[in-house]
Amino acid sequence: MKDLNVLKKLSVLSTKILKKQKEMYDAEGRVPKAENTNGRLSLKIATAGMAIGFFYSVPAGYLCADELGDILSSRKNALFDYQFQSNDLEYDILSKNWINPVSIQYSKNYSEQYSDKTVQTGSFTIGIDQPIFKSGGIYYAIKYAEALHDANAADIMLQKHEMIGNAVAQLFLIKKLKLQQNKLAYLIKNDEIDIRQKRESYEAGLLDSSFLDQALLQRNVDETSLLETEISLMQAKKDFALLSDKDPESLRLPRLKLIAASEFKGANLELARERLREKEKAYNAKMTWAKYLPTVSLQGRYTDGDNNPYSYASIPLEERYYNYGFTISIPIDINSLSEVEAAKVARLKAATEVIDRQNTIDEEYNQVSQNLHIIDKKIQLAQKDEKLYQNLYLLTRNLEKAGEKTSYDTAMMKNSLEIKRLDQKIYETDKQTELLKLYLKVENAL
Repeated sequence: MKDLNVLKKLSVLSTKILKKQKEMYDAEGRVPKAENTNGRLSLKIATAGMAIGFFYSVPAGYLCADELGDILSSRKNALFDYQFQSNDLEYDILSKNWINPVSIQYSKNYSEQYSDKTVQTGSFTIGIDQPIFKSGGIYYAIKYAEALHDANAADIMLQKHEMIGNAVAQLFLIKKLKLQQNKLAYLIKNDEIDIRQKRESYEAGLLDSSFLDQALLQRNVDETSLLETEISLMQAKKDFALLSDKDPESLRLPRLKLIAASEFKGANLELARERLREKEKAYNAKMTWAKYLPTVSLQGRYTDGDNNPYSYASIPLEERYYNYGFTISIPIDINSLSEVEAAKVARLKAATEVIDRQNTIDEEYNQVSQNLHIIDKKIQLAQKDEKLYQNLYLLTRNLEKAGEKTSYDTAMMKNSLEIKRLDQKIYETDKQTELLKLYLKVENAL
């Protein structure tokens, strides 16, 4: 299909899978069909390629397959495998739905019509009534089945892609919460120093008690925040455990970079899915239209049955014989025009959703870009503050050596310096989380 891009080249570790996967796509990049007795390839290889390709990319900053390619738990992977298999089987059924079944029947009859004895007759028949021409309806039915299969496969791929991305997002959140815990620990140390200094000043009559109360209140706020962060960390680990059976402490986080707007839009999985849905609705409209056009059907039946021994005919009757013929029919349905029009409307709606999705993609990219710009400014401010506190720390340490400052003043400046360094790491984690929003929806970016 034209709307799903052929997977980009993966790294050397996935070369064999990519080679097998490319064989599954035709010149238009069609998603492979179900694995069945006719030899059609399964989507399992495509799924495996995507799971590995999820963490591969040519641009720097794409995720690393050796660390995170199999991040989902075996249960989650099994659920997606079942969805792919179900989609394959539904395609098998739908693509052959135009073929009518062969009817095989055996009957045994007993007749007491004759007074002298009961007459037994048996009959075995094989019959079929098969349309061979439906004004294009057969062709469109097969193409519709393919389009529906491809659209559903793209939707399942997107769901798996997003679930892997959500697991990675939990890893970023765990990292951020740990950084916030370290920051709060430094803040609490500063609170303790501040309380000690203000208590001494209060006991010396230099400060009002309100200043000491404010310092105590600030320590309580920071300690409460630390406890709340611990709860959030446990929740993030639980959410990660629901998606993955890996140890979050042992996984190395990726370093993401901004994707080009053209790449984000050109390889967007949501846009590819909407285009496939439009293709599906287009074939459905043609199939609906063809349903009310002339149909040519062939009929054939083979019969092997007993003749009635009391039946007399001028011409001998064969017990084994064939019946065959053909019919030309055209349905007259009062709802035909409405049904055809409804299918056309559904196609137009799908086409409009493609355009709407394109606009949504542009807005999503612009929003993330603006958020990244603001986060970069926060990082710059934190870097500026780090330089300031670095100078203040060195100055305070020298003054402590000269006896003009205490060790508490030096420790407070040192803690403040570490807080500003942690702020930069927290903002950088926020930046990675924003970038992940783009990576979630780009083919082969995750």
